[in-house]
Amino acid sequence: MSGAVAGHRLSTRLWHWVNAAVFFVLLMSGLMIFNAHPRLYWGEYGADYDPAWLEIGADAGRGYLRVGEVQIDTTGVLGTSRTKGRVWNVAFPGWATIPSTYDLALARRWHLSFAWLLALGLAGYAGWSLVNGHLRRDLVPRAAEVAPGNLRAEIGRHLRLDFPRDRYNVLQKLAYLVVLLVLLPLMVLSGLTMSPSMDATWPWLLDLFGGRQTARSVHFILAWTLVGFLLVHLAMLLLAGPVGRVGAMITGRRRAPGEGG
Repeated sequence: MSGAVAGHRLSTRLWHWVNAAVFFVLLMSGLMIFNAHPRLYWGEYGADYDPAWLEIGADAGRGYLRVGEVQIDTTGVLGTSRTKGRVWNVAFPGWATIPSTYDLALARRWHLSFAWLLALGLAGYAGWSLVNGHLRRDLVPRAAEVAPGNLRAEIGRHLRLDFPRDRYNVLQKLAYLVVLLVLLPLMVLSGLTMSPSMDATWPWLLDLFGGRQTARSVHFILAWTLVGFLLVHLAMLLLAGPVGRVGAMITGRRRAPGEGG
């Protein structure tokens, strides 16, 4: 392959694609689990008559999303939607959930099975990245990269859609580090906190999050934060030239700096 240079390691490519599939299964099964009780609380306890900080529901055939005192009409999208010719009064429509029809037990089995894949994959990837130097060499920014002047210049280039040809620029490094070292570990820990058996084994989890219902809220917020990261990631990919970059994540080879693609 003319002009190609070594790119992503096999461990990175495998983790990337497996994690992409795992994330979508976890998100969609999690939405079905949320449908069983579409309200979120802070603290240890929460039930139907307790004040919820977030609720998705339907009233008189109209869907709504309520956050605090703010309520938004979401008819046709959230709360009430039409699927397979029928109107369903559920928080998230069937096309966005696994399974597509209400089945809490099956959704939990999907979610738990793939949650272990996420946790074990994260631990394995992080450990191997330390061993092979990927974390230190490719993801940890150098002092000059995080200098205020360089950060402002990098943000300016991104706003002008002038993307650098380096494999990882400083904004990518910071984003990937936050996902790898903060968001994903918190997703795993908040998920474990919702398990009574894990609370009995590791009671410090409840202290860490301030209660099982807070852990559920944090889990929900983190899930949608990761969705936001994914959308930005895909937008940057499309703007920077998807063919070469997707190819690099599949083959491990990328174009040399200065070439198109």
